[in-house]
Amino acid sequence: MFRYEMQAEIWVYPGKGGWHFVTLPVEFATRIKAAMAGLARPWGSLGITASIGQTRWQTSLFPDKASGSLFLPIKASVRRRETLKAGDVPTLTIEVEL
Repeated sequence: MFRYEMQAEIWVYPGKGGWHFVTLPVEFATRIKAAMAGLARPWGSLGITASIGQTRWQTSLFPDKASGSLFLPIKASVRRRETLKAGDVPTLTIEVEL
């Protein structure tokens, strides 16, 4: 298993639904993509376990063509539990099992 800890700002997608995301720092995204080469799901998503604070959940990372990085959706239940909003910069952990 690979484990990556980082900080990144939460942002809101400018469209319907108000989806919240974190764009991973490029250096971490590069390492994760290399570790998971050949394991991408539809739309290039990568299955991972994410943690913020005391909250841990199964989710996917998605490629971001504009930045060359990956982005992580932050579910409403996670934001409520950890009292997070757009503009916050939480410490997050990404775990990858191969």
